[in-house]
Order: sequence, then structure tokens, then C-alpha cells
Amino acid sequence: MKPFLNEDFLLRTATARTLYHEYAQQMPIIDYHNHLLPDQIAEDRQFDTITQVWLYGDHYKWRAMRTNGVPERYITGDASDWEKFEKWAETVPQTVRNPLYHWTHLELQRYFGITELLSPASARRIYDQCNALLQTPEYSVRNLLRKMNVEALCTTDDPSDSLEHHRALQSSGFEIQVLPTFRPDKVMAVEDAASYNAYLDKLGQSAAVDIHTYHDLQTALRLRHDYFAALGCRLSDHGLEQLYAADYTDAEINDIFLKIRGGKELIPAEVVQFKSALLILLAEMDWEKGWTQQFHLGALRNNNARMLRQLGPDTGWDSIGDFSQGRALSTFLDRLDGQDKLAKTILYNLNPADNELMATMVGNFNDGSVAGKVQFGSGWWFLDQKDGMEKQLNALSNMGLLSRFVGMLTDSRSFLSYPRHEYFRRVLCNLLGQDVENGELPHDLELLGSIVQNICYHNAKAYFGFEKVPAETAAV
Repeated sequence: MKPFLNEDFLLRTATARTLYHEYAQQMPIIDYHNHLLPDQIAEDRQFDTITQVWLYGDHYKWRAMRTNGVPERYITGDASDWEKFEKWAETVPQTVRNPLYHWTHLELQRYFGITELLSPASARRIYDQCNALLQTPEYSVRNLLRKMNVEALCTTDDPSDSLEHHRALQSSGFEIQVLPTFRPDKVMAVEDAASYNAYLDKLGQSAAVDIHTYHDLQTALRLRHDYFAALGCRLSDHGLEQLYAADYTDAEINDIFLKIRGGKELIPAEVVQFKSALLILLAEMDWEKGWTQQFHLGALRNNNARMLRQLGPDTGWDSIGDFSQGRALSTFLDRLDGQDKLAKTILYNLNPADNELMATMVGNFNDGSVAGKVQFGSGWWFLDQKDGMEKQLNALSNMGLLSRFVGMLTDSRSFLSYPRHEYFRRVLCNLLGQDVENGELPHDLELLGSIVQNICYHNAKAYFGFEKVPAETAAV
């Protein structure tokens, strides 16, 4: 029996262990999609407690605690940091076979050197030990990133954001690249006229544009897109149930915009038309700048209306959706490709039933201009665990080129989530190692080792252009 979470965790064969320890383990991390707060990096925040860095904002843990019967007061409520940690410690033993059990103990080991299992019996010792370390300079936010060998990371930012913390970071001399990502979800959220108009006012203020017409909105978005680019942004991101690709005319979109700007609610067909037009506009802007566009597809969000009213979005009430993806996705990509305006694109899929659909769709639009131009992205959200990663890697391998994959990301709000890259790397090496042991791949460590290192690091570095320091930055 092997010890839990030992150095060969998830590595079942000798070849897998060689691939991980000699090729994958020491590669730097390029975390091209996360939800870290740039102000905390800019100020080099020092957290007071493990609860603050570990449990605040982590809806993965919140869902587990609720399922374990923990009242909301100890999750998002007014309980003390110790009380919240204590309830998490009570929950952890009940998460066996959930990825949270692995992640929790990996993070305790990698950041704090703690190998003791978290439980009610160990909670106070672990809480005090972590808190004592967090008070030391080595555990500031920037040093947590350095500890995990992070080379570059991209936060997720609304077009109206000032990006003041990114400006501060880029003038601070911090050696890790911290770049913004253009996430225009609120620009697309036309279902509620009042909230949408309030957002347009905010966007207009950021762009110094009075937004009265659809042309004004286009102008404001281009100005903000330019502003993000000047600060080194090279990715956009969209969180959508599905792609939108309805037919529309310019006149129809102008009329729809005037209708909603006048405070009138749109009918469903108008919503789809308007979103279809906006997606093409934003995609063309990305293509013009050589950015990569990302689409996170398939989440059914805010299922619990009562808790949405109480806590707001992104608090743990979402699930996998069963939306029809293929036709609209094909139409959207084809429209852009037909005009030679298809930017580098990553498709993230939340419903594993659609893995093969996504893996085959990307092959329709890889045109030889860029290696892996259109990508089937890593296992995401409910699928960023061992089983989900293996299914994504297998679908990608069967339908495309695993060797050109740009690898893993954290998609996290916590600075303690970087062992997820290690988790992915172990899963990847184990899959390849098992194939070698089965005689399905040659025992060619030079070939397989280089592929592993490319997936872990080099592919992303080349694909996103992280080897280049943005020339515009100095002028901002």
C-alpha cells in the first residue's frame, strides 16, 4: 500500500513517474485564465488567516459544506474565520473521492509543508500553523506565486474596469507578468433592460463616450479594447450558455439597441439577434489585434433563485447545462473564417456529453496558419478533476493533436490553487505512461518528454506570445 499523496501520487507506472519527475514537474506555470484579484497582487497582500486565502470566494468548498449540512452563517455569513475553518475541517473527511479532498491536502503540503490530514481533530493545529506562516514575508501574495513557479497569469476583467492595479503592477518591476483579460459578459446581458442600461452608463463613463446608439456602443468597446491592449492584454473571454449565430441586418441591430436603450424589454428573438451581432463585433476586434478568444460554454447558472437574491451570482448555485451547441457554434466560427477574421480560439466545454463534438469542431477551422489555432480547452469547472481531465485529454487525442494542446489553467479565485497545475500534469503523465506500458506508445522519452513539456509550458508560451513584453506598456 502506497502512502497517501506521496511523491508518486497518480503516477501508476515507471514511465509515468519518469515523465512527471524528469520532464513536467519543474516547468514554469503560465496561468492564462483565472479570477485572481489584481489589487491583491499589486498591494502584495498578506492574509491574516488561512480562511481568508482559502475559503473566501471558493464556491467549490461552499457547495461541499452546504451538502454536509453546514449552515450558511459558517460559509458566507458572519461567523469568525476560525469558526468557518472549523466547519470546513469537519467537512473535509466527508469529501473522500471528491477532488476537493485531493486539492485540500495538496495545498496544505505544497504551501505549508503540512502532511497531517485535515479533520476536526487536527483543525486547530493546522489553523494555527498556517496562520503563523501567513504572517511571514515569504507568504505574501507575490511570494505565493513565486513559490509555485508562476511565470505569467491573466486575470479576468470587465471592459469598464480602470485596470489601475495592472498599471501599478507593470510599473512596480514585479517579474511575473500579470495581464488583464477582456471579459465582456455584461455587454451581452441584454435580458434585463434596467440593469443593462445602468451598465452601459458605466461603460460609457470608462470610455468617455455617451452611448445613445449602437454605433456609440461600438466606439466605446473599441476604445476599451484598445486600452486593454495597451496594458498587454492578449486574450478575451466569454462565459456563455451557448454561442449565438442568428441572422441579422445592421438596421435590425440599430433598432434593437434603441429599443433597449429606451428601457423596453426585448423579445427572445431580438435578444439572440443582438447577442449574435455583438459576438461577431467582439471577435473581429480580437482578430484585428491578434488576440485569442476564449468561450466557456455550457454552464446553467443561478439555479436557486432564492439564494441568488440573498447572495448574488457566483456563490455556488450553478450546474452543468444540456444546451444544443453544434449548429450555432459551427455557424459562428464559419462566418468569421469565411471573412478570414477568425482569431485564435479556445472552446471550453462543461458538458462531457459534448466532448467529442467540441474536439471535432475545432478541427473544422484549423487552417495551418498557427499550430493549434482553434483549441479544445482543458477540463473546466465541474470537469477540472481527474475523470474530467482524462475524458478531455482522450477526446482531444482521438480527434485532434494532443501535442499542440495549450494545457491547464486554474480558473480560480484563490492564490492557493496552483497545485491544480501539478494535478493536471500528473494526470497527463499517467495517461502517456500507461500507454507506453501497454505497448500503445513507444518508450521514447525524448519524444514523449518534449510533448509533456510543450503541453505544460512551451505551447502556451508560444500560442499567447508570453515570450514578448508588450511594447505599448511603457507608454501607458
